[in-house]
Amino acid sequence: MTQTTLPPVEKTQPVSAPHGTISDRSRAERKLGWLLAGPAFFVMLAVTAYPILQAVYESLFSYRLTDPDNRAFNGVANYGVILSDSLWWRSLGVTLLITVVTVLVELILGFALAMVMAKALSSIRPVVRAAILIPYAVITVVSAFAWQFAFDINTGFVNSWFAWLPGVSADTDWFGDTGTSLLVICLAEIWKTTPFISLLLLAGLAQVPEVLQEAAKVDGATWWQRLWRVTLPNMKAAIMVALLFRTLDAFRVFDSIFIMTAGANGTESVSFLAYRQTISRLEIGMGSAVSVLLFVCVVLLAFIFIKGFKVDLAQARGE
Repeated sequence: MTQTTLPPVEKTQPVSAPHGTISDRSRAERKLGWLLAGPAFFVMLAVTAYPILQAVYESLFSYRLTDPDNRAFNGVANYGVILSDSLWWRSLGVTLLITVVTVLVELILGFALAMVMAKALSSIRPVVRAAILIPYAVITVVSAFAWQFAFDINTGFVNSWFAWLPGVSADTDWFGDTGTSLLVICLAEIWKTTPFISLLLLAGLAQVPEVLQEAAKVDGATWWQRLWRVTLPNMKAAIMVALLFRTLDAFRVFDSIFIMTAGANGTESVSFLAYRQTISRLEIGMGSAVSVLLFVCVVLLAFIFIKGFKVDLAQARGE
């Protein structure tokens, strides 16, 4: 009896897209993404494009709303006036200070809250998440009024509650000094938006493979080593999104300053400067120029974050 010997089966490697090209999966996901988000994207573009272009156009004119007959084209002269004025640079410095302080504190607290929500027992997890997210559900104006009431020298309760702290007494005027005013504004912003950061980071924690954590434990890694070597590297995309969204939002801070100090004591931000030029002084051309510069700063921040983190989204998807 003759036995037939089959040729050996060659092992083949899975076919992947060449380096620098888009895989079929990425192409399909992009197509689906445009189909789902395309209509909303074009509607938002149509709604926002006109105000932006109108602001750029108005910034090229010397135009005061109370004197429309003397409207005159002056090119980029408004930008020269703003960039040579110390008021712009002081407002920019205040904005950067509030942005850096609030975002860094919110990132640390948000990550801690995300860890708490991720490790909470399944029976109380919904309650814990709801309690943490309550501040984010409060309207910003309402939150600002509440913090102003709490720190007010006449009606507030902070001075009486914390009189045991150094530098705090019954007659401490929190809104009478630049440093303390900015402190209260930062505290209000941190309390309000930390839950937003924690929610984004919680989604990032869910993407960290548990098998990597277990392998690190087997290798004898401590909690801090697992945090720096396993958890944070796998959350890089989520951290970038959280920092990007929150930084852009913090850079446009307006509500808390408007309610608490109205820009007094050197607490004026860039957004408040644009408001004061456009609404209070009715300088449409100058206010539009400030708004355009604010828009340029926001775009630069987004570019720096995206390029600085260098997140490979294809690798994050497992391609």
